[in-house]
Amino acid sequence: MGELKKVMIVDDSSAMRAFIISSLEDLGDFSFFEAKTGFEALRELPRGEISLIISDINMPDINGLELLSFVKKSDIYKNIPVLMISTETKEEDLKRAISMGANAYLKKPFTAEMLKEQVRKLLGL
Repeated sequence: MGELKKVMIVDDSSAMRAFIISSLEDLGDFSFFEAKTGFEALRELPRGEISLIISDINMPDINGLELLSFVKKSDIYKNIPVLMISTETKEEDLKRAISMGANAYLKKPFTAEMLKEQVRKLLGL
């Protein structure tokens, strides 16, 4: 077993968070933190070493792009890989996310295998 990796999943949809967790459980030694909003994610960041952030773009209060901007501008958190997810109609949001420093993105709907492939790449598994 490798070291435990903490994956933060930020999405206002509980169904999407559950899908992401169930898709990744067999990939490795993960612990998951779920946040419904970018604000919850920001509160959690200082509480432990995060290996990966998977964030939806469209959320109430602090959205995924605002969360991404905070993470990538922070000396403490800028090296955490960020995988952004969004609906296909928001292609411009995804392009903006990459230009802001997102390490990868997936368009909804995506399969568990597509998600695993991205996470493997980002975490070097």
